[in-house]
Amino acid sequence: MDKNNFFFDNQVLGHPSALFVLFFTEMWERFSYYGMRAILVIFLTGAILGDNPGWGWSSSSALSLLGTYALFVYLTPLAGGWLADNKIGYRNAVVIGALLMTLGHASMALETPFFLYTGITLLVLGNGFFKPNMTSIISKIYEGRDNKKDGAYNIFYMGVNAGAFLGIMLCGWLGEKVGWSFGFGLAGIFMFLGMVQFYFAQPLFGSIGEKPKTVEDKNSTAESSNEVQNPFLPIDYFLILVFIICALIFIINDPLSKIADINILNFTILALSDSLFFALIAFLSFALLLILRIPRYSPVVRDRMIAFSIFSFFTIFFWAAFEQGAGSLPIFTRDYTSRILEGNSASIFKLVDLLVTVIPLIIITFVLISLIKKTAKKILFSNFTLLFSFVIIWAIVIFKLFSEFQSTETEVPITWFAILNSLFIIIFAPLFTRWWDSSYNPPASVKYALGLILLGFGFGFLAFGAKDIPAGAQTASLSMMWLVLAYLFHTLGELCLSPMGLSYLSKLIPARMIAFMFGVYYLAIAIGNKLAHYVGGDIEKITQEYSLSYFFLIFTLIPIGLGLLSLLLHPLLKKLMHGVK
Repeated sequence: MDKNNFFFDNQVLGHPSALFVLFFTEMWERFSYYGMRAILVIFLTGAILGDNPGWGWSSSSALSLLGTYALFVYLTPLAGGWLADNKIGYRNAVVIGALLMTLGHASMALETPFFLYTGITLLVLGNGFFKPNMTSIISKIYEGRDNKKDGAYNIFYMGVNAGAFLGIMLCGWLGEKVGWSFGFGLAGIFMFLGMVQFYFAQPLFGSIGEKPKTVEDKNSTAESSNEVQNPFLPIDYFLILVFIICALIFIINDPLSKIADINILNFTILALSDSLFFALIAFLSFALLLILRIPRYSPVVRDRMIAFSIFSFFTIFFWAAFEQGAGSLPIFTRDYTSRILEGNSASIFKLVDLLVTVIPLIIITFVLISLIKKTAKKILFSNFTLLFSFVIIWAIVIFKLFSEFQSTETEVPITWFAILNSLFIIIFAPLFTRWWDSSYNPPASVKYALGLILLGFGFGFLAFGAKDIPAGAQTASLSMMWLVLAYLFHTLGELCLSPMGLSYLSKLIPARMIAFMFGVYYLAIAIGNKLAHYVGGDIEKITQEYSLSYFFLIFTLIPIGLGLLSLLLHPLLKKLMHGVK
């Protein structure tokens, strides 16, 4: 008898009802994460005077803080996943993480420097507990049901995008039109409701995700001990220590020097200032660790790890460009894009906004009703919390749409453009899935090339649109079309490249080494996020000295160049992968 019949006996839309509890929990977490992130830079860099004043920070200071936050968002799950696996269990980790993030959003809503930094710290810690353990629960639910896993993760991924879509739209609108505290506060409210909904849905999960027992399976322990073929040597530990110390010096000093003007670690070595020297040493020490460690594996394993390391290198630069969507692009949208619409243009936008807001929300509400019908008695309070959440969502949506239709002149919110990424993913993801499942499924190197080149083309539209803006210009009125095209091509690039990392990790790396290479992959994304906002923070400086078009050309030419390099490396990568497709 299948041990997981417990889950599949109670299904919603062909999948266990427990999956949809995770769907909504992740949706509210992504709502809060993307909702807060959408308004953070605009709030920090906003004018200190006006109806809805910001803090008047420079773009360099604001993006330095965002970059450090984003970096830790991808590193703390490594520790949180280990704690859940070995000490506290997945479910406890999710609840602890959600509670910490709720407190973090509440702190940020108070709009003081102390509570801003406190809030971001709590969000980083909470994310470490929360992020890795949702997918771990799904994996356990679908043990022995591999034929259903792809569909399950697609549903879960739709929850991610639904949360991002609603969070950016509603937190962004409230933050810009009503007050920043309302935007930050709304993110906290739904993080709290997501935690409550998950906590009271525990009966659906059986024993999955409970605190691990102290007595481990002797067979699995013995099996794993037999697989350990490459223990860490003293040189490995030394390089890891150098990497951690130098990385922390850079990560801590960067925001300290730019925000608080604390320059304890600022000096110049080999023309590298602003502690960039330590970032370079950290990178070189980790690269040396891989160079020394990987050759000690058997030839096939060694080659596949080299291939995955090359993909991870491309990943750094993809996210360094893509994540401009959270940093420099909102500044570009605010200062250089014409967002005032009148007459027919305003009416068309209001209709489009109505459709893209209401249709996805109707679909998600249908999923909610389906879940309640199947689990009404078993998780009554969890369902009541979900229902209450959607009452709030619908109330805000109706208020938002009513306010917009009442006005004769429409100003498109800065954050509205950020929802295009989630919207385009929902539209195009099924087409890409069919492409990958067909006989025309391209090899990994081609997918990475497509992802990087499409991303570069997206920035190319912005560079072309900004070509007539002179150096030093602080404002302009470019067409919104350039932003729409940029987000479209960025999303198409993301669909080519982003899902590939974890997929090829599972295909190329033996089980005994997945933890180490998973850390390498997440480190690549973390570095990419920090690099994105480190470079993006210079948008004002580069625009002043060169031009806005020059700024976007940086993110056009480098991804396209790396995409072409990925194509050139195809024969080598194919050989290194030893038949893995």
